Amino acid sequence: MRLSITFCSLLAVVAAAHVHAQQRYPERPIRLIVPQAPGSSSDTLARVVATELSRQLGQQIIVDNRPGGALMIGMELVARSAPDGYTIGYAPIGALAISPHLVRKVPFDVVKDFQPVGQTANGNMLLAASPASPFRNVREVIEYAKQNPGRLSNASSGNGTPGHVGLELFKVMTGTQIVHVPYKGGAAAIGDLATGQVQLMLEGMNSITPHAKSGRVRALAVSSARRSDALPEVPTMAEAGVTGYEATTWNGIVGPAGMPRPIVVRLNAELNKALATPLMKERFGAMGAEPAIVTPEQFGQLIRTEYAKWGDVVRRSGAKID
Repeated sequence: MRLSITFCSLLAVVAAAHVHAQQRYPERPIRLIVPQAPGSSSDTLARVVATELSRQLGQQIIVDNRPGGALMIGMELVARSAPDGYTIGYAPIGALAISPHLVRKVPFDVVKDFQPVGQTANGNMLLAASPASPFRNVREVIEYAKQNPGRLSNASSGNGTPGHVGLELFKVMTGTQIVHVPYKGGAAAIGDLATGQVQLMLEGMNSITPHAKSGRVRALAVSSARRSDALPEVPTMAEAGVTGYEATTWNGIVGPAGMPRPIVVRLNAELNKALATPLMKERFGAMGAEPAIVTPEQFGQLIRTEYAKWGDVVRRSGAKID
């Protein structure tokens, strides 16, 4: 009887301490894992979000770039971390909805191993050409590619990214053969596009728009159904001649499965508070993205829907890990 009472008392003390720790969260810096290299579209947005969340939470959000493995390396670290809210991940669409359909052995279950916290952004992509190339519009690209199969190359910020699969969809819809060249991050890929090492790239507008505005790369078309406010003079892919083409992107924050509900609610509330500020809207808009204010449940539903959608695109396009 005494042992039973003592055991129950210990459980009560542990439970009380656990609840108290959740109420004090966060008590130390939080690690935000980004599964892409510095300079990529996801990294750019993640750093904007981390700065504002650090200010609101009173604790530093440390961005930890873990690129590679078709985005799987960084996301596996998130899935395998302690579910205490001190390691979270910045999840782009490629990590949770595209790469799992391209990788032979996925080291996690997209639905079971992550706790959605909140979406951060909806975005578009930009099809850009090297200024060293002769291409001024999408029709010229298609015409040349059809006459010279395999002569053109397109960069991407990595295998399994929206730019990778989005360009594969472009090839299917236009009947062209263009060689995919994956990089470990957007910065290096954009650099080689600017110097003419590769001729084309489909990349998130938040990372490539500044280079298009400066003339370092040549903007040809945006991937969304309507033109972007960031580059209003650039036509949509459909307007440029690829009827029915549309490929948008999103990003969000997830943690490992099992995160306490109070911590998930706190992070979601602080994230949405940050995204609603005029400053964040302005900064996102300048990068071709729109803040997305949703609940953890709504973000979870988006992940499941997009996982199914992009799985179908991968199968139809025949996209592969190069």
